[in-house]
Amino acid sequence: QAEGLEAASDAEYAERLVAASGKLVLLDKLLPSLRAQGHRVLLFSQFRMLLDLLEDYVAHRGFSHERLDGGVTGERRQAAIDRFCAPGSNTFLFLLGTKAGGGGI
Repeated sequence: QAEGLEAASDAEYAERLVAASGKLVLLDKLLPSLRAQGHRVLLFSQFRMLLDLLEDYVAHRGFSHERLDGGVTGERRQAAIDRFCAPGSNTFLFLLGTKAGGGGI
């Protein structure tokens, strides 16, 4: 946990997380607009730690999401892809680790 956030409410945690990064400020403005327009989003990162932070952020903002990185293997990997790609899927966002490609997509 970041210093001073142990007792923070979910809303305060999300606000402080966004305020700590200019890129998250931009995402925080962009993602609700994309969702309102019916778009779906793929977010790539080569760093698992960044995917962890992004997963915290999207969960606190209430965005439905899937995650695929090097720690997701076999059937769980295919199930996440199937859920995202299913006709009528409500999953808005897919977090993808660029180093997860060794397992195949």
